[in-house]
Amino acid sequence: MKSDVQLKEVATQLLLERGVQHEDIADLVMSLQNKYIPDLTKEECLENIRAVLKKREVQNAIITGIEFDKLAEENKLSQPLLEILKTDEGLYGIDEILALSIVNLYGSIGFTNYGYLDKTKPGIIARLNAKDGKSCHTFLDDIVCAIAAAAASRLAHNDPDKSAIANKK
Repeated sequence: MKSDVQLKEVATQLLLERGVQHEDIADLVMSLQNKYIPDLTKEECLENIRAVLKKREVQNAIITGIEFDKLAEENKLSQPLLEILKTDEGLYGIDEILALSIVNLYGSIGFTNYGYLDKTKPGIIARLNAKDGKSCHTFLDDIVCAIAAAAASRLAHNDPDKSAIANKK
């Protein structure tokens, strides 16, 4: 059994191998929270992302989702699952369910932020969602949405006074 530190390293390395930098996720967090927390810095966003990534449930979701994406790329899954993942079929939904296991750790704000990111697909999410015929990111795009939404929710919960003041303006 790997330790929490080892799992975090594996999960972080998998994100990097798939082209996802913490800074990419921080940009999403910033876009979600900067109107509610006026003096928000990218470093604060990164701190919250790192805190989210320390959770075992998050590490497990990352490892599981990326492994399924990789197996689909390598054609190592049976039909019809292979085709479902390669085309990111809209009615599949298991990719969102896995990602929601991350968001669920941080309350209802995380759910609304996740839905917004999944629908609008800003930044890195748009790149991950693009179908190039080689890469499969059926799980990863939703996982990145979830990490960003969880970090944004964590920020809001950790500083409710700033968020409340900004909401009244």
